[in-house]
Amino acid sequence: MSDPALTPGLDLDGLEAMRRRLAVWSIRTTTRAGSGHPSTCLSASHLVTALFFGDIMRYDPQQPDWPDRDRFVLSKGHAAPILYAALAERGAFPTEDLMQLRDIDSPLEGHPNMRRLPWAEASTGSLGQGLSIGVGMALAARLQGRDFRVFTLMGDGEVNEGQVWEAAMSADKYALDNLVAIVDRNGYQQTGASDLVLPLQPLPEKWRASGWEVFDIDGHDWGAVTRALRAAVDVRGRPAVIIARTVKGYGVSQFTEDSGNKYHGVPLNEADAERAIEEVLGA
Repeated sequence: MSDPALTPGLDLDGLEAMRRRLAVWSIRTTTRAGSGHPSTCLSASHLVTALFFGDIMRYDPQQPDWPDRDRFVLSKGHAAPILYAALAERGAFPTEDLMQLRDIDSPLEGHPNMRRLPWAEASTGSLGQGLSIGVGMALAARLQGRDFRVFTLMGDGEVNEGQVWEAAMSADKYALDNLVAIVDRNGYQQTGASDLVLPLQPLPEKWRASGWEVFDIDGHDWGAVTRALRAAVDVRGRPAVIIARTVKGYGVSQFTEDSGNKYHGVPLNEADAERAIEEVLGA
């Protein structure tokens, strides 16, 4: 497990409180910016919180270039607001800077840009590329004789991409047991329901056939999320993937009760944002 000095290791109540903080930041900052993807941030909120605030990742926000840090690649780069919120809450930069999201002179761009933000491990947003980046990082760890791990978070829409499966087969070939892929299976992508655009099922079996250890979980169940992450990092001799079944816009009824994909890439107006924040906080 990670060095306890370098991870908050929050208990389940602490993780849930932090998840709500990250969700609120994702809503508030995209509303202020007038653009962005709050609903995809909320579907991944348990996953991101567990990685950055549980006892999983070995990470020091004060040393973004520390060679032995675990790497987190946000392949679904449009969920950048929740990554930025996690970094700020970990102390990488002041939380008030989050309100500069998408400002022309801000390093907090609409998608992570590693040339402007030192905590971004990769410049992502062109979907389907993150797992390949993760494979390269995992191989680099082996070549360098380092024991860091690589976590790659993907959306289920981008799993349509052929590059994802080339990367998956490569990870199997090289037995990259320091690589953990996570699929945020929220059921939607830009143009509609993922399984209508290009059916993914049987998704767990496809990953198993590609040589991966598979964990198929409820992505909003803290017990399932934390158990799967701990088990995934303990897998030996093969890469591991967590398929997290989630709800796009989790915790906000305006997102989740709407039929279809109306709120993909659409922030809430100020009045709706305040109501959504009250829902998230349970007020």
